Amino acid sequence: MIFTVAVDGPAAAGKGTIGRALADRFGLAHLDTGLLYRAVGARGGDPVVAAQSLTPADLARDDLRTLAAGEAASRVAAIPAVRAALTRFQREFARRDGGAVLDGRDIGTVICPEAEVKLFVTASPEVRAHRRWLEVGGDQEQVLAEVRARDLRDTSRADAPLKAAGDAVTLDTTMLSIDDAVQRAADLVRARLARARARP
Repeated sequence: MIFTVAVDGPAAAGKGTIGRALADRFGLAHLDTGLLYRAVGARGGDPVVAAQSLTPADLARDDLRTLAAGEAASRVAAIPAVRAALTRFQREFARRDGGAVLDGRDIGTVICPEAEVKLFVTASPEVRAHRRWLEVGGDQEQVLAEVRARDLRDTSRADAPLKAAGDAVTLDTTMLSIDDAVQRAADLVRARLARARARP
């Protein structure tokens, strides 16, 4: 059965945590699409060439979760040729037999607009910056400034800007615990999955 869960949202909103939890709970494959862009940015050199030649080793680097890798990802993600090079891989993963969860910034709008479930996970910039600061440390005000700058870059780029799909369910995690956020997302997926299985 083909069943795609698209989880989009800005940095540190919780989409990766929710995406992984949904994949584990429902036995679906999981792809953190941000890792693709982080790996391209981390490789350096010509980003288009990097996107066209990514290897499993690139995705296994231990520095892909750093703030610097996130900044590099945001910059290369604004390059149309990089996005084009990574789009086919993501689409094939999304529609694989057995179902898949993809989290990113344009899954429900560009990569897989036919996804059976679309979630847009968000939170206030201050809460997201605090979460990111807990991960990477540094100066909290600087982290907040970087989160806001990344939001602006991601939402204003010409190619596949960050935005909620028209039929996405918005999940604001500002005041939610991880368990509560995952449960709300899981309830939606469970209902849609039952509907999909009931179709002839």
